[in-house]
Amino acid sequence: MSSNSSAHTALFIVDVQKDFCQGGALPVPDGDRVVPVLNQMIHRFEQEGRSVYASRDWHPPDTIHFKAFGGPWPVHCVAGTPGADFHPDLHMPADAVVISTGQGRLDHGYSAFDGTSGDGTLLADDLRRRGITTLLVGGLATDYCVRATVLDARREGLSVIVLTDAIAGIGAAESARALDEMQEAVAVLATSSDT
Repeated sequence: MSSNSSAHTALFIVDVQKDFCQGGALPVPDGDRVVPVLNQMIHRFEQEGRSVYASRDWHPPDTIHFKAFGGPWPVHCVAGTPGADFHPDLHMPADAVVISTGQGRLDHGYSAFDGTSGDGTLLADDLRRRGITTLLVGGLATDYCVRATVLDARREGLSVIVLTDAIAGIGAAESARALDEMQEAVAVLATSSDT
């Protein structure tokens, strides 16, 4: 499917943040490799006047998401810290819609559909308001936040294309299972050059 076929298609970038990349608190193996591909897609969408969304983990310091408070993960992407910043080489448009997830102490925030924009609008509501019906999704990590976001997008009735050359996962087996789950939910797997 060509992204040119619909004015209702948005690019969705999942959690390409410093803490999930090389040198970060919770790096995804080879996570940095998604940045050049996403930059190409961002450039394309900007030229076409299409919407770009980006989710970010935006945790409080005392969330149950972290090991110190009973969760599974080391401290990462604490709201307002350098680790929560987007990757410095990611060419994020100034008008990108930023969705913050995991903002409450009891929120894990794996899915961007649990997050809100800067004005407090839920992602699904913002997409509906803009008439977005298709998402092209890339980012980190395949087996966690990409998976959860894609599956929730399908539950919301959106068409989804997962950009397989613009995602990276934590575990190889887990990422393969996540891709299978996404396909079972009728998400399309394609490279950026195929869209």
